[in-house]
Amino acid sequence: MHHTTVLAIDTPGQSLVEFTPGVADWVGETGVGRGLCTLFCRHTSASLLIQENAAPEVQDDLIAYFDRLAPEGAHYAHNSEGPDDMPAHLKAALTQTHLAIPVIDGRLALGTWQGIYLFEHRRRPHRREVALHLAGE
Repeated sequence: MHHTTVLAIDTPGQSLVEFTPGVADWVGETGVGRGLCTLFCRHTSASLLIQENAAPEVQDDLIAYFDRLAPEGAHYAHNSEGPDDMPAHLKAALTQTHLAIPVIDGRLALGTWQGIYLFEHRRRPHRREVALHLAGE
């Protein structure tokens, strides 16, 4: 069986937005007992992460780290959408736009402290889309 959907995720600007419950609920609704859930971010200035969801400091530190790796500035040729434009593309290139998570006994096989995050790299709020595909039985 194959199932697909698209989740819309509103972001407040640069942040990590956890959306594990939305994916877990959808997987449960499909009735698939075992399989593979693939997630795909449909944007070039946002990305996906599986990360700790217990301590909010983890998200703060990740944002600060990527800001140091790809700082804003006038040293980029591409800046058509503002000073955070090219740094956002670099951050997305350094992370990932897709994830694959096994489904076991009808549930995502995430670890105890793992959550699924959309990593918004732009400073202003956006509505992002993540395409989901579940193959299994």
